[in-house]
Formats: sequence, structure tokens, C-alpha cells
Amino acid sequence: MLVIPAIDLKDGRCVRLRQGRMEEETVFSDNPIEVASRWIQEGARRLHLVDLNGAFAGKPINDDAIFAICKQLSNIPVQIGGGIRDLETISRYLEIGINYCIIGTQAVINPNFVKEACKTFPGNIIVGLDASDGKVAINGWAEVTDFQAIDLAKSFQDMGVSSIIYTDIGRDGMMSGVNIEATMNLAEAINIPVIASGGITNINDIELLCKNSSDKLIGVITGRAIYEGQLNLTKAQQLADMFRSE
Repeated sequence: MLVIPAIDLKDGRCVRLRQGRMEEETVFSDNPIEVASRWIQEGARRLHLVDLNGAFAGKPINDDAIFAICKQLSNIPVQIGGGIRDLETISRYLEIGINYCIIGTQAVINPNFVKEACKTFPGNIIVGLDASDGKVAINGWAEVTDFQAIDLAKSFQDMGVSSIIYTDIGRDGMMSGVNIEATMNLAEAINIPVIASGGITNINDIELLCKNSSDKLIGVITGRAIYEGQLNLTKAQQLADMFRSE
């Protein structure tokens, strides 16, 4: 299982939000490249970038920071989400070295877009399902739909999606612990690999995920915990590797 550092970009800076609220931000750095380099030095094997402005605007906004990270750190896989609503955006991201593009809002309102994207860019598409009490939210989490996360996830099973990122909005950025039950229920219900997100607090959460997960859980995204020093990225990845080797 990969422990994947999140680099959330807002106005070119590295920030963390609480439950996706743009007005509740903590700025951790004005230099996202330095942040990305730090996580790689500490053992990250993949980076998770989010264009927060783009998620609300419906189009990429933080291109300068994103392009700079990909240019200088081309030796590690990168996945990105936030404002990806058309094939042109995906193509442009892949051309600069992004490995996986995360489709969130557009996957909910236009599932055929996911199918088309998977056909055009096989192996490069991730679906992001962000849920509040099991119901999927869109448009930067500003709108909660009536769609259940598990039902939506099942609808993507035969489209060629690389993986599904499941985020518990209520726990994201709150340091309240990962929603293991909901994450595992999703992983067991579908045949697509799952990446967990939201609520990681410390090494105990990593251990709980490892103990309760199946082979379908391929990663976990962590943000505030590593930025505030509550979780040591190196030790977290070493622990995940130990469980996988047993």
C-alpha cells in the first residue's frame, strides 16, 4: 500500500483545507516544489496534486505550480485532480509528465466522459468519489448529490478506470481518523483498486488500514497529518511495506 502525500494548491501555494472549505485554509508553504521534494526525500513513491481553485472554477488554475513540479520531479508518478472536465486538459497534463488524471465532478454528471477518457487514455484515468455520509459531492464539495458512492463506483467497473479515490469529506483535514468501515465496504463491493483519503491522523490509522484492508486497497492519501508532524511519512510507508510483505 502506498502512502501518498497530498499537495493541495490554492493561488500557487501549498495549503490544507478543513472539509473542503476554501475559507478554512492553512498555508503550509509558498513553494510547492520544495514541498514535493521533501516528500520524495522522505520516501514518497507517488504524489497527489489537487488544483483547489480549479475544482471550483471547473478548469485548471494552478498550472504554473503544477508544471514546475512535474518538470523538476519527473522521476516519480504523479496524480492530479481538480477542474478536469475535458479530454484536452487530460492530454495536456499527460504531455507534461502527469501519470494519472482524476475525474471527479464530471464523472458524476457525465459518466460517459469517464468511458471516453479511459478509451482515449487507457491506464491513466482515476475516478474521485468524495462522499458525505455516503453521498457523493461535486463542484469542489459545494454540492451534495443523491448518488451513493458505492453505486456510482460500481457503474465504472467495466470502463477501464485505473483506481477509485474515496474521500470521506467529513473527516478530510479534521485529523479525526480514517473512515475504515466505509472505505473497506467500497473496496469489497467493486473490482477496481481503491485509494483511501480523508482523516488520516497518525501511524495508528495506517496500521488499522493495513490490518483491515484487502489487496484492493492500493494506497492512502495523507495531508494535514504529515504537514503538522503527526505522521512520519517514512515510517508510515515502512509500516505499510511490512504488512504487504507478510
